[in-house]
Amino acid sequence: MRTKFSALCVLLALATAAFGETPKRDVKAQDGQIVIVFKNGHQESFPMADIARIEFAGAASTPAPDSLGSGHFLGKWKVGEGNGSNFYITLMRNGRATRSLNETHGTWAVVNNEARITWDDDSHDVIRKVGDQYEKAWYPDGTFSGKPNNVTNAELVESKPI
Repeated sequence: MRTKFSALCVLLALATAAFGETPKRDVKAQDGQIVIVFKNGHQESFPMADIARIEFAGAASTPAPDSLGSGHFLGKWKVGEGNGSNFYITLMRNGRATRSLNETHGTWAVVNNEARITWDDDSHDVIRKVGDQYEKAWYPDGTFSGKPNNVTNAELVESKPI
């Protein structure tokens, strides 16, 4: 329902931008949000966790069969630490994330069909589908690039929307 509401907001904003002038206001992007600025200066902000895809004129209108939206990753994940121990990562609808290891908080978004999580301690985790299973990769250096320090199994243990 929230996705339909967000899509309706985008359509209304597009219609307003095309047919009417609206007063310009400065919208600042917050963590986990995207700001769209229209030609007439009208601006709208949307949570990244609510966006399944962005379409452009001339682009395919349906996602590839293997495209994974944010709803695919919502819930509580049991993941490995890389030393044989496990902890839990919870990905919430509002773009927030929690980690049971050191009770850390962060934000997340789907990028290239994987959930990318940025933690308050500046480390990064990625949950991705590999074949029929999932894995968690840990990037402690503050980026999602290079070789991860460890890669472990990831299992969705509570998939209800949170």
